[in-house]
Amino acid sequence: MRYLVLTDIHANLEALDACLADASARAFDRVLVLGDIVGYGADPDAVIDRVRALKPAAIVRGNHDKVASGLEWAEGFNSVARSAAHWTLDTVTPAHRAWLVALPEGPAVVGDLIEICHGSPFDEDAYIFSEPDAARAFECSRRPLCLFGHTHHPMTFVLSDNVLDRLERSTDSESQIPIEPGAKYLLNPGSVGQPRDGDPRAAYAIVDEDRRRVELYRLPYAVDVAQAKIIQAGLPEVLAQRLGLGR
Repeated sequence: MRYLVLTDIHANLEALDACLADASARAFDRVLVLGDIVGYGADPDAVIDRVRALKPAAIVRGNHDKVASGLEWAEGFNSVARSAAHWTLDTVTPAHRAWLVALPEGPAVVGDLIEICHGSPFDEDAYIFSEPDAARAFECSRRPLCLFGHTHHPMTFVLSDNVLDRLERSTDSESQIPIEPGAKYLLNPGSVGQPRDGDPRAAYAIVDEDRRRVELYRLPYAVDVAQAKIIQAGLPEVLAQRLGLGR
């Protein structure tokens, strides 16, 4: 089984379509979505339609999905994120809003190997950036491979023989991480639609269960088109600028 892993799409249709086209050429069987489908970008309805058409094997909500659907207030959001969430709430169709509201809270177990969440397995809104964050997450994770998003930074933590390590991030367009027997992994593939690691390329992953490996991909997309849509929609211009910088 090959699982396509998508997270933090953030209503960026151009980035999502680029990832789907690239992943289709590599072949996958089922799809896992780690939340933040909307927010920031200018195409929430179209992105929701794309995700729904994929019929994900498992999907969890993100913090922007909750706020942009009216399920929660924008407490803790900065002014730019709050403005984008309010715009999304006013823009999406009632049917799409209802779909966002109904998205399940993570974590979710997917078979014997994989668990998915948005922020962390102990709190869907918590961030995993550091080794202490990862240590707490490992205590709560229930499968050898826990996939998470939320930070918009690709990163991997490994717990093996009670030693916690953080793997160096590859800047290659393609890389692989083997899932070794007896080890546990926390892995963020990076954001599809709003990378923040200084690399503007869209990010996604494919988990190959049979070969016990995670394939990581970065690819360019029509950033200029996504930027123009953001500005035309009247969203904060800084959101368009960030796409070009990957920050």
